[in-house]
Amino acid sequence: MAFASFSDGDDAGDLAEINMIPFIDVMLVLLVIFIITAPLLTHAVKVDLPKASSAPNLTKPENVQLAIDAENRVWWNGETVDAAALTERMRAAAALRPQPELHLRAEAATPYEKVAQVMSEAARQGLTRIGFVTDPSMMR
Repeated sequence: MAFASFSDGDDAGDLAEINMIPFIDVMLVLLVIFIITAPLLTHAVKVDLPKASSAPNLTKPENVQLAIDAENRVWWNGETVDAAALTERMRAAAALRPQPELHLRAEAATPYEKVAQVMSEAARQGLTRIGFVTDPSMMR
């Protein structure tokens, strides 16, 4: 297929150029067809799914109230216990799941050595959650 040129030259050779306009026309027509037909191809099925709400099931551990008075007596939830019973109760409390928190309360005249011994025994038996209970009215 030979094309004529507008030049005055004597060059009568064939031109080997690709005409891009028909390709662009075809691409634009296909683009328009896809734009029009694409929304028609989606099939949506409405499904009414159940709505579920969940809240975490938190089990609050019980607190163990441990008090030490000035005479070095130890109270477990309001009951006086000796050293052997205290060790056994701490071991039983450490085995519970969730583990209870140990609230330690000591009088002002209680020697720190006794408080440290009770804390050490609690840690040895596996009680890791120990809190101190104080009376803010005594701080003034």
